[in-house]
Amino acid sequence: MTLPPLSQFCDAIGYTFRDISLLEQALSHKSYTKHHNERLEFLGDALLNVVMADQLYHQLPDTREGQLSRIRASLVRGRTLADVARACHVGQYLRLGPGEHKSGGRERDSILEDAIEAVIGAIYLDSNFDTTQRVVKVWFADRLTQINGDTSVVDAKSALQEWLQGRNYALPHYETTEISGKAHEQTFHVTCHISALGVSVDATGSSRKLAEQAAAQVALKQLEQCDE
Repeated sequence: MTLPPLSQFCDAIGYTFRDISLLEQALSHKSYTKHHNERLEFLGDALLNVVMADQLYHQLPDTREGQLSRIRASLVRGRTLADVARACHVGQYLRLGPGEHKSGGRERDSILEDAIEAVIGAIYLDSNFDTTQRVVKVWFADRLTQINGDTSVVDAKSALQEWLQGRNYALPHYETTEISGKAHEQTFHVTCHISALGVSVDATGSSRKLAEQAAAQVALKQLEQCDE
C-alpha cells in the first residue's frame, strides 16, 4: 500500500516537522519495524497529561481536584484519543506490518491512540513544550470549549469503578428497585451498592442507564467527601 505524503499529515495536524524521521517513527507500529513508536508514545502520554492538567487548572479555577481529575481522565482516555486521531486522519499514514494491515489495524482504537500520543512526543522532540501545548490544544479545542466545572465529561460509572479499583475495593452492584410511570414516561429507581464500604445510594432516571449513572455520581461524591 502506498501511503500519502507526510506533508499532507503535517497540514492535518497543524505542525510541520523539521526532522521528518521523528514523524516517521511516531507513525510506525511495532509490527512494521524495530524502530517503532512505543518510546515516543510513552513521552507523548506524559506530555498530554501535563497539557490537559494545565489547561483545566486555568480554565476551571473554582473546580475541585477530584472533578478536575475526572475531566482530565475523560480527555486523555483511549476512546477520546482514538477520535482525535481519526480527526487528524492518522490511520491513513500508519506504517503497519502485513498482519496488522490485513486485520484492520488502521481503524483499531488501541493503535490509533498509541500513534497520536507518539506524534505528540515527536512534536515535542522536534520543537519544545510551548509549541506542543499549542498544537495539542487546537486538536482538543472543541472538547475543551464544552467543559465547565459542572460537566460530567467522564461517565460516573467509569469514574466510580476507577476510584474503587484504585483502592483495591470490589466493583459496585446496581439494582433496579422500581419502574414507575406510563410506558413512554417511565422513571427508573436504582440503588448502587458498594458492599465493601457499606454504602448504598439511590437515584432515578428516565432510563435504567441514566439512573445507574446518577446513582454512581451520588456514590462517588459521597466517597470523595469521606476521603477528604
